[in-house]
Amino acid sequence: MAISDPLGDMLTRIRNAQMRRKSKVSTPASKLREHVLEVLQSEGYIRGYTVTERENGRSEIDIELKYFDGEPAIKKIERISKPGRRVYSSVATLPRVANGLGVSILSTSQGVMSDHVARERNLGGEILCQVF
Repeated sequence: MAISDPLGDMLTRIRNAQMRRKSKVSTPASKLREHVLEVLQSEGYIRGYTVTERENGRSEIDIELKYFDGEPAIKKIERISKPGRRVYSSVATLPRVANGLGVSILSTSQGVMSDHVARERNLGGEILCQVF
């Protein structure tokens, strides 16, 4: 089955696994997914991830979810820019998530990064998702 929004699929898998208190979740691999997971790991929302090669030639990403006192580290994760409606923002109009406590993940001309790194580098781009 073809997935029309691979990043949205990964975010939904993470959300569903955390509702069921799973320690790991897997998703098909892609470069965009890896870059988004790299930002999530550097911001402390997940423990880590590993890319594994399956026997059919496809790669999968195993994501280790993070919990603190039994509660998920990710309170809310949502897709902002969708295939049917792309959302772009300049550096001046980047939204603050949860009054600065959350993170927006952007796709910029210099790669995928969090909103505060984009502000430091004076970059705007496509707002992929928001996490807090």
